[in-house]
Amino acid sequence: MKTERSLKSRALQLLSQRDQSRLELRRKLLRHAARERAARRERSASLSGVAGEDDDDSDPSAAAVEVDTLLTWLEANGFLSDARFAESRIHARAARFGNLRIRGELAQHGVAASAGAAETLSASEPARAEVVRERRFGPPPESTAERAAQSRFLVARGFSPEVIHRLMRRRARADSEA
Repeated sequence: MKTERSLKSRALQLLSQRDQSRLELRRKLLRHAARERAARRERSASLSGVAGEDDDDSDPSAAAVEVDTLLTWLEANGFLSDARFAESRIHARAARFGNLRIRGELAQHGVAASAGAAETLSASEPARAEVVRERRFGPPPESTAERAAQSRFLVARGFSPEVIHRLMRRRARADSEA
C-alpha cells in the first residue's frame, strides 16, 4: 500500500528539487490537497457504506487555508523565498533569453526581479544578444534576408527590438568597414 505524505513533506520535496515561487508551489500543493481529500472521502464512503462527506473534507477553502498556512510557515523558516526564486530563474535564463522573456516568465510565477537584478539584466542585454546570435548563426548576416531571420530569432528569444536593431546596425557597420 502506498503511504500518504503530508503537505509539508510534499512541499519540502518540491523545494529540495529546485526553488519554487509561492504561486507555483501553492498551485501544486492545492492539487495535491484536493486529491488527498477526494481519496479520504472515497475511503470513508467505502468503509461506512454511506456516500456522505466529512464536514472538514467537503470545504474546498479548508484546503486553501491549510496550504496558505504551510506556505507562510515555509517563508518564515527560509525554505520558500520569491526573491531567491527570481534570482535563480534569472541566473538560469540570462545566458539564453532576453529581458522581455525573463520578465514574462517571472510574471507568470507572480514574482518581479529586484531593482538591482533588473538593472544588471538591462546593462548586459546587448552583450547577451550578441552571444546568443553568434552561438546560433556564427558569421554575421550577409544579406537583408539573413539579418531579418536573425532578428526574428532574437525577438523570439525575448530580446528587445531596440537592442536587436543596435546589434544588427553595429554588425552591418563592422562588415562595411572590413
